Amino acid sequence: MNLEELRKIREKAQKDVELRQKQARVRIVVGMGTSGIAAGARDVLKTFVEEVGKRNLSDVVVTQTGEKGLASQEPMVEVFEEDKPVVVYGNMDPEKAKRVVVEHVVNGHPVSEFAI
Repeated sequence: MNLEELRKIREKAQKDVELRQKQARVRIVVGMGTSGIAAGARDVLKTFVEEVGKRNLSDVVVTQTGEKGLASQEPMVEVFEEDKPVVVYGNMDPEKAKRVVVEHVVNGHPVSEFAI
């Protein structure tokens, strides 16, 4: 495989991701900076991916971002929905992630006790 072929593969993958994000009804973004990872963000990200997959939520995208600057609230998760304010959740763990998927993502009711 030459460099040109690799570039084309990368461009196609980027377009696929962009298309998926545009079609997404909900975007879940997990903070995966150093303090987030230290506080357990990997397990939180894994739980969101598993829960979304189990429920076949094809209109939900789970992504990650870097440091958010609020280390005391890590792991932090942002939930973006079209035409609604962003909800930021702090001190997340896998059990809280499962509740956010069921209550917020599936049923449309943000979990206010986890929101910051």
